[in-house]
Amino acid sequence: LRRNARSDVTPILEQLDRLRRAALTARGLEELRGFEGTAARLYFGAFPLMLGTQAAGAAAAFQREGRQRRPPPDPVNALLGFTYALLVKDLVATCLAVGLDPYLGVLHRSRYGRPSLALDLAEEFRPLIADSVVLQVLNNAEIMSSDFVTSTRGVGLTQEGRRAVVGAYERRLEHVVRHPVFRYQISYRRVLDVQARILAGTFIGEIPDYVPMTTR
Repeated sequence: LRRNARSDVTPILEQLDRLRRAALTARGLEELRGFEGTAARLYFGAFPLMLGTQAAGAAAAFQREGRQRRPPPDPVNALLGFTYALLVKDLVATCLAVGLDPYLGVLHRSRYGRPSLALDLAEEFRPLIADSVVLQVLNNAEIMSSDFVTSTRGVGLTQEGRRAVVGAYERRLEHVVRHPVFRYQISYRRVLDVQARILAGTFIGEIPDYVPMTTR
């Protein structure tokens, strides 16, 4: 929101910061999830402010519908769902590569067929990778209205649309950033692996606290 919003979002940032501080003293998982849910509503409520004139129609539809998953009722929701699925897919593979069971979660409840631990890890990467891809393809007109189809299952991407989004997603994974713990420059693709290894180290007591990936 700080980087991409096209109007003043200071009041929203202040509310998000209060929720961040409140989360540090949450009395249990349900209260923590409550803070997270409120923060998500604030964030997605401001999401259209990050979309430019190229995506005015998509921004208006998302503002009207809000964040909805199944079925996605508009292009922004369709893009968010698709990029989140790509991210979780990669994190399932990452968990397996470092010896973690992607189906045994911490914050997401474990249930049959749900990659709960991969979903846990995905939380810190959604805005950094997936949301960034959505903003890029819409604001740079890499995705147009013709790349979406509407059916009884909601709004989805055409084959060409999926191909364009996957290309943007892969480029984002190659973007190089400075890791907040180790201070060296690595790609987001490598950061996924590093964070999974930090989490594994936390589980076995080699690392006292899990430090999430942040860029500022």
